[in-house]
Amino acid sequence: MSTPEERIAELGLELPDVVAPLASYVPAVRTGSLVYTSGQVPIVKGEVAVTGKVGAEVTVEEAVQAARICALNAVAALKAEVGELSRVVRIVKVVGFVASAPSFTDQPLVINGASDLLGEIFGDVGRHARSAVGVAALPRDVPVEVELIAEVAG
Repeated sequence: MSTPEERIAELGLELPDVVAPLASYVPAVRTGSLVYTSGQVPIVKGEVAVTGKVGAEVTVEEAVQAARICALNAVAALKAEVGELSRVVRIVKVVGFVASAPSFTDQPLVINGASDLLGEIFGDVGRHARSAVGVAALPRDVPVEVELIAEVAG
């Protein structure tokens, strides 16, 4: 079976550099066997990929892709903390925030973008508990933010 890093390449993706924090925090923290990532936004090569509210300026499809970017950025932060992604025993929990137009209620569909990517990268290890929360606004007017908790070996 291939490693998570190999699966990322097989998906035609490249693990990005860890996104620099936008304020006073670190990208990931390990305590015992758990790693908590900070919320990751859809930044690609230092630039915000998409802005606006889902259900208004941003379509569900665009938001799903943004959630995938957020998840990939979270995986990059996780790898930077633990070295090799094969040390991940389980993605325990994902929390996704969706900047939503007032009538938008499909936040779970948007965060499926992140959940599905984690499943593609980690297989059954990537199956997780999850929350998908609608919010009024997110930093830099991004439509999606994703954080995760992972259990790691050693």
